[in-house]
Amino acid sequence: MGTGIDRLLELRDVSKQYGEHGGEVLTSVSVKIEEGEFFGIVGPSGCGKSTLLNLIAGFETPTHGTVYMDGKPVAGPGNDRIMMFQDSALFPWLNVIENVKFGLSIAGFSREEQEERAHKYLKLVKLDRFCDYRIHELSGGMKQRAALARALAMDCRVLLMDEPFSALDKQTTNVLREE
Repeated sequence: MGTGIDRLLELRDVSKQYGEHGGEVLTSVSVKIEEGEFFGIVGPSGCGKSTLLNLIAGFETPTHGTVYMDGKPVAGPGNDRIMMFQDSALFPWLNVIENVKFGLSIAGFSREEQEERAHKYLKLVKLDRFCDYRIHELSGGMKQRAALARALAMDCRVLLMDEPFSALDKQTTNVLREE
């Protein structure tokens, strides 16, 4: 079996079981994802889609098997893999632009680079006029667009999206998918 170095992301025989006697949520999942590939996971509620994303993100560890990023085992969360959740997961005590800059600050970007990236992606998702708004002042669609700007600003290798548009209206969903 190869090393997986030629793959951006690879799951080898990954299984996940919760609890000592719990049933397996995922059983022997293997997949290889190339650089630039768009990959979707489809299935009914409760089939393990979110669990699989959490394993790739490094939030959880497999019961069996290994998740590889650039040929190296995933040992925890990293800036190369960013998760966008079903709910916006924005910090309510920060305004819109501070939310977008939060991860950039943690990652060590300069203040100038944080500002530049935050404005670039807020403009992309059409929220540049709302930089100083508090999170509670935004609609659901605006919150998700702010979360998308935050994720994109990190310029990660892998963007993991766990049904981020499921609670939005069809028009907003279509716009966000296009962006």
